[in-house]
Amino acid sequence: MAFGIIHHFPGGTEEQYDATIAAVHPSRDTLPEGQLFHAAGASGDGWTIMAVHESKASWESFRDSTLLPRMEAGITGGFQNPPQQTEVDIYNLQP
Repeated sequence: MAFGIIHHFPGGTEEQYDATIAAVHPSRDTLPEGQLFHAAGASGDGWTIMAVHESKASWESFRDSTLLPRMEAGITGGFQNPPQQTEVDIYNLQP
């Protein structure tokens, strides 16, 4: 079952997003293995990222092997604080 994750970074900016995504994605045009969808933009008081993975296990693998280690090490110009997080068990995913 597909699994969605929404991260909201209060006070986050486009510049912080660009720095962070450059550090955790294979390229600007390629998604990490197991990720099906990625969208991001300004929202309310900060920056929101939405991603859909093939499964919760796929998300957890990306989170544990790539995202958290790189963010914990510090990304120059990247997001400075952990996000507010919402998890979604995807019921309907359309192309």
